[in-house]
Amino acid sequence: MLPAKFIARIFILLLTLAITLAAGKGPNKQPWVLTWSDEFNSSNGSSVDPTKWAFDTGGGGWGNEELEYYTALPENTHVEDGNLVIRALKQDYTASDGVVWHHTSARLKTLGRFSQAYGRFEARIKIPSGQGIWPAFWMLGDNFGRVPWPACGEIDIMENIGKEPSTVHGSIHGPGGLGSYSVEARYTLPTGKKFADDFHVFAIEWEPSRIRFYVDGHLYATRGRKELHPQQKWAFDHPFFLLLNLAVGGNWPGNPHASTVFPQSMLVDYVRVYKRVKGQGKRIFKRE
Repeated sequence: MLPAKFIARIFILLLTLAITLAAGKGPNKQPWVLTWSDEFNSSNGSSVDPTKWAFDTGGGGWGNEELEYYTALPENTHVEDGNLVIRALKQDYTASDGVVWHHTSARLKTLGRFSQAYGRFEARIKIPSGQGIWPAFWMLGDNFGRVPWPACGEIDIMENIGKEPSTVHGSIHGPGGLGSYSVEARYTLPTGKKFADDFHVFAIEWEPSRIRFYVDGHLYATRGRKELHPQQKWAFDHPFFLLLNLAVGGNWPGNPHASTVFPQSMLVDYVRVYKRVKGQGKRIFKRE
């Protein structure tokens, strides 16, 4: 009998191929070609590929009153059985400035290593659960640092807050008026199912004037330039980089309480990015 992991990967490949071929039947008939990916197939216990990922480290709340201190330590991030593991721990951690934090986790980014404007961006993820737990797969404009948020733009491909175990959120954020705007949508699994029970594929398909949001190949929202008010700027016309993180607490999810179990782990089977292929000819599907 074939190993379960191998069977699962064959199924994922067929699902991705089906999505790829289906995309070629829509208004934009150019097929997809893979431009970047990480399959996380290195040896157990290894760190992420430094040519693909960098770490954001530190505390301070990250603009959301989060409780965790992000580290690059192996107990917070490592590869295990073909998955990236991002683990949130309840533990005392003394930062270089002497401040003691009571939770640690990890936040990874491709800034300086990979960014792309437009295409299909997807990841197969098994999220954790629990009050105050906040996993996310998202993107920021690669001019971040030179152009402050929200002018750089933000695309949240998947966010979940632990008190909503059956619902994920997709959203865009940009500049408008005297501050920022947020355009959000949500997808809820059928009754009784929870996202933490299994892996799911979260994706966007991004074009110059619109962004489509998917869960497991199901289109659940489209957000476009025409939906914005006159004072709001479409900030999604330049390359963006990828982020994966697992936050603890914050303004949106609220803080953990007595029922929250630690550690909590976010498992990422793969991250893949595609572009449209122009011209005629055979549809292309490439997998590294």
